[in-house]
Amino acid sequence: MSSSFNENLRESAVFNLGNAVTMVVDDSVFGMELTAEALRGFGIQIRYACTDAGQAIDIIKDHAIDLLFVDCEMPGMDGHELVRWVRNSGLEPNAFVPIIMTTAHVRKSKVASVRDCGANFLVTKPFSAATLLERVIWVARDARPFLEAGEYKGPDRRFNAAKPRDHNERRSDMVALAAKIASDKAAASAGESAS
Repeated sequence: MSSSFNENLRESAVFNLGNAVTMVVDDSVFGMELTAEALRGFGIQIRYACTDAGQAIDIIKDHAIDLLFVDCEMPGMDGHELVRWVRNSGLEPNAFVPIIMTTAHVRKSKVASVRDCGANFLVTKPFSAATLLERVIWVARDARPFLEAGEYKGPDRRFNAAKPRDHNERRSDMVALAAKIASDKAAASAGESAS
């Protein structure tokens, strides 16, 4: 476990996810069963199991979901499109549901796609039950704010608070902020010396 995971994870906290309304969306029945069996091992019962995004959307429109597992690669509407639909649906509370995506193939671009579609986390198949439980608990304790910025809707993509760089800053907004702070300080100094 990473140190940031340990910092956010209080050892004394107890989670009872037995009553969580959980949905698994995976076009592979075998993949769905592996996920369901791992979750059942910690007392999480799958309320809805869907083999395509259309089935999932029909259920999400009518029922509140507490935890959603979505496979990235599915025919028709893939997992990324489904997550974007959920986040943009305007359905409360489902638009804000924690979403863990699963995939068998991980490339850097896939991780970026998962992050950018609004999912909370990505788990690589095959996964161990312990890894899945760690991610479920991590998502349950995730304190990142939910953002709506431009076309993006989902949890803040930054895991750590951003700190401005020193003199090597390249982001235009941070450069402008540094210039304004310097200008304000100069104006304050000029005002003090005039008095």
